[in-house]
Amino acid sequence: MSQKVITILGSTGSIGTQALDVVRENPDRYKIESLTAGRNASLLIEQIKEFKPAIAVIADESKYEEVKNAVAGLSTKVMTGSAAVADVAANDASEMVLVALVGYSGLAPTIAAIKAHKKIALANKETLVVAGDLVCRLCQEHGIKLLPVDSEHSAIFQCLEGERHNKLEKIILTASGGPFRGWTRDKLENVTPEMALKHPNWSMGAKITIDSASMMNKGFEVIEAKWLFDLTPDMIEVQVHPQSIIHSMVQFNDGAVKAQLGTPDMRIPISLAMSYPERIYLGGERLDFGKVKQLTFEAPDPKVFRNLALAYEALDRKGNVACVVNAANEIVVREFLNKKIGFLQMSDIIENTMAKIAYIAQPTYEDYIQTDIEARRVAESFIK
Repeated sequence: MSQKVITILGSTGSIGTQALDVVRENPDRYKIESLTAGRNASLLIEQIKEFKPAIAVIADESKYEEVKNAVAGLSTKVMTGSAAVADVAANDASEMVLVALVGYSGLAPTIAAIKAHKKIALANKETLVVAGDLVCRLCQEHGIKLLPVDSEHSAIFQCLEGERHNKLEKIILTASGGPFRGWTRDKLENVTPEMALKHPNWSMGAKITIDSASMMNKGFEVIEAKWLFDLTPDMIEVQVHPQSIIHSMVQFNDGAVKAQLGTPDMRIPISLAMSYPERIYLGGERLDFGKVKQLTFEAPDPKVFRNLALAYEALDRKGNVACVVNAANEIVVREFLNKKIGFLQMSDIIENTMAKIAYIAQPTYEDYIQTDIEARRVAESFIK
């Protein structure tokens, strides 16, 4: 059996480490060509020693010597800087690139991988949030199919297999509701970072966990779904499903609904994206329907979780608006984690930033870059 040669961008994060779990379980199927990390030098060093990639990148240049010296006896070439991440995404030796970077940092490497005609497993929703129109046009030009890794989008992708010629009425993205399901705005006033980081169902990195608590993550998934599946905003519904068993659903024009179910284990959609179109064996807990006592759903309240409403607004307005939302959100999440602002202030600052940035109807790549820079500056100006 020939091995699929893979580059993992963001190998030390939650998705990256779980992807390496899949590789460990299937060493005959996968070979790691390149690994990249942001600033977690110690874990990257461990991964280099175990998987012996040809290239490793530590984006934080201050950690370069530490990584290089630690693996000096190996054949791995160590590089540093954000430009190096984009370079390895386009490396000729890799067949597939798993984009598991966090936030805006995923855009440039994803574009580089598309232009290099790589198979792309996309776990970085912000790439499509920021520049979905541009990215999808490039995919069409280069004949690239994005394989979604998010559990919700993987579920939609699976439900649509074999149904591409049938008329779709809508998709239903499920949301766990996070740690604050059912809370009022008054109660959310006193939320601390420690409270927001306690997700009831999923183990994720700090940024995505806060986004889940504020429902910005679900808002971003709405935008991502629009681009992945060529939908209009009215075709995308969100339902809070606290059991996290149904990962998402699709409804067709005859009223039939298909759903994808499973345990809340991110290795499942990661493995499917890596092995597609084949499903391969994956160890772990199986869904036991004898223990499933109920499956419940409720509509989210956009007046309480305003980030969801702001994401839909960005989708309606199009242009560079979603890019503004993403940039402002990255700033407010950072400052909330640093205890500089409150939980509800995050939505206020994002909305105020949206009002301040000049609208561009058909942004170029350079427009997206400038929008991101300006939106971050404006968002920071609202933080005292």
